Amino acid sequence: HVKLAATVEFIHTATLLHDDVVDESAQRRGRPTANLLWDNKSSVLVGDYLFARAFQLMVEPGNLRALTILSNAAAVIAEGEVLQLTAAQNIATTEDTYFKVIRGKTAALFSAATQVGPVIAGAEESQVQALFDYGDALGICFQIVDDFLDYGGAGDGLGKNLGDDFREGKLTLPVIRAIAAADTTERAFWERTIGKGQQVEGDLDHAMSILARHGALDSTRQAALDWAARAKSALQALPAHPLRDLLADLADFVVKRVN
Repeated sequence: HVKLAATVEFIHTATLLHDDVVDESAQRRGRPTANLLWDNKSSVLVGDYLFARAFQLMVEPGNLRALTILSNAAAVIAEGEVLQLTAAQNIATTEDTYFKVIRGKTAALFSAATQVGPVIAGAEESQVQALFDYGDALGICFQIVDDFLDYGGAGDGLGKNLGDDFREGKLTLPVIRAIAAADTTERAFWERTIGKGQQVEGDLDHAMSILARHGALDSTRQAALDWAARAKSALQALPAHPLRDLLADLADFVVKRVN
């Protein structure tokens, strides 16, 4: 349904506008962010407008279950963002908390988008669940890839600045795994740079060397590949079809940048 697809896009764009304000980001998809081009007030208000329009659109098909799926996703996304704020600069953050954050702030919209289609189409419940599982795994994979690229990307081709997560004190999977393996000196480094936000020239390079030393980027890459495999595995519950193959190809595309 075109209007439900538009609903997903409106929710997504609204969250990006708000996220760039929260993160004080200057670049999105290789271009200046709205809050940089205009200001925070404009970004927040336009994001609010898109959320409002999304809710107007999602009720038009008259499908209560579709409305429930999409409205719940909007709430879960906000919860994920709040959880990320509470975890920021806390070097005791666990992988369990990390996965709760990304399942909320990123995967929730993926799974809502892939679930609402079969619901509207009247598909069997097993297929609805399979596509939910696919979207959930794909969303987690996507966020792990994004977090990997903040340290292991090529920079210019990312559409964002290398090391943004480090500068913002975000506890992403590579850092969480490096902290878990850290010695006393390394832990003091993470406490200063991430925990206290006291960063100086050369800290990002040193952080990347620590990640490499403990294989944190390699294990993060493998985690992304594992979640892509889980997404593709979920599709096996669906009948063979070219569209199923396209969804599997999408999972491969998401991890292409780290593989």
